[in-house]
Amino acid sequence: MADSRKTIKIKSDESGEIKVADEVIAIVAGLAATEVEGVSSMAGNITNEIVSKIGIKNLSKGIMVEVLEGEVKVDVSINIAYGYNIPEVSAKVQEKVRAAIENMTGLTVAVVNVRIATVDMTNQ
Repeated sequence: MADSRKTIKIKSDESGEIKVADEVIAIVAGLAATEVEGVSSMAGNITNEIVSKIGIKNLSKGIMVEVLEGEVKVDVSINIAYGYNIPEVSAKVQEKVRAAIENMTGLTVAVVNVRIATVDMTNQ
């Protein structure tokens, strides 16, 4: 069963192995981040922005996942709603993303970096 996507082995024993695609971890992180109050949306590159405007959901938009020596490094890029405290929202995003990935996959999250791409003024 050949698959070109990068996968992470989360379990291997006599009953077999379990692998998770990087994109699955990115989707988990993106969903967790958007649940935080003050996050208006995920930020992404221009391709992701165009895809979302035509109605196709890209749930891993704004997320980069890297696995180094069994630990996950996550970079999250978000758009923050105007009026929210950036350090507080960022810390909540870090907590929520770390917890979601660790609870769903059993992997250890080494670091969650948050980048604020823009301040969303649409609800002003």
